[in-house]
Amino acid sequence: MIEGARVRLNHWQKAAIAVGSAVGALLDPRRADLIAALGETTGKPTFERVLHRMKRSPEGRAILLERPRVISVKVGYAWDLPSNTFGAAYAKFMGSRNFSPDDRPPVRFLDTDELAYVAMRAREVHDFWHTLFGLPTNLIGESALKVIEFEQMYLPMCLMSVIGGTARFNEKQRKLFFQHYFPWAIRAGMQSTDLMCVYYEQHFCEDLADVRRQWGIIPAPDPP
Repeated sequence: MIEGARVRLNHWQKAAIAVGSAVGALLDPRRADLIAALGETTGKPTFERVLHRMKRSPEGRAILLERPRVISVKVGYAWDLPSNTFGAAYAKFMGSRNFSPDDRPPVRFLDTDELAYVAMRAREVHDFWHTLFGLPTNLIGESALKVIEFEQMYLPMCLMSVIGGTARFNEKQRKLFFQHYFPWAIRAGMQSTDLMCVYYEQHFCEDLADVRRQWGIIPAPDPP
C-alpha cells in the first residue's frame, strides 16, 4: 500500500530491505538512498524516543507543530546573512561543496506522519551539524559525525555507518580517526544539548560562536 510517498511493509519486508540496504551501503557509502532506507527500517524505536523528547521540549514542540523543512525555498535567505552568523556559515558550507538542501531522499518506510517527519528532520539537519561542529564531508568527517549522531539518537544506522566507514580507512586514516577524532566525537556528543530539539532556522541570524556556546558545541579540533 502506498500512502503519499511512503510504503507500508510487514516485518519480513522491512528485514529484507534492511539487510539489502546495509550490504549496499557498505559496498558504496555514497548511496544516500540506501543509508536512508537502512535508517528507516531499523530505526523506528529510535525515532519514537526522539519524538517523545521533542514533545517534552518547547522548541521541539514548536518544530513538531510547524514542521519546518530544510529546503531551498525556506533557507535560501541564509546566503544573504552577515558572515559571522550561523546561517551564513551554513550557506558557506553548502556553497563551497555545491550541495543543495533539496537533495535529501524522502522518507518511505515509517508508519506515521509524526515518525516520518522526525526521520526527515534528522536527515535534513545533518548539514547544520556539519557546520556547527566544523566537520568536513570526507570519510573521516562523516564517520566522526555519525559517532555524534549515535550518541544523540542511538540510531543503529549511525553505528553501522561508523563500522562501515572505518573499515574503508587506510592505516593512516584509521590512526588519525581513533586517536584524534573518535575521542573528541564521544566528548562532543555527550556535552552538546539535545540537537533534535533545536529549531535551527530561528537562530540563523545569531552569531555562530554564540550558538555554539549556547548549545554546548565543541568544534572539531584541527588535525595534528
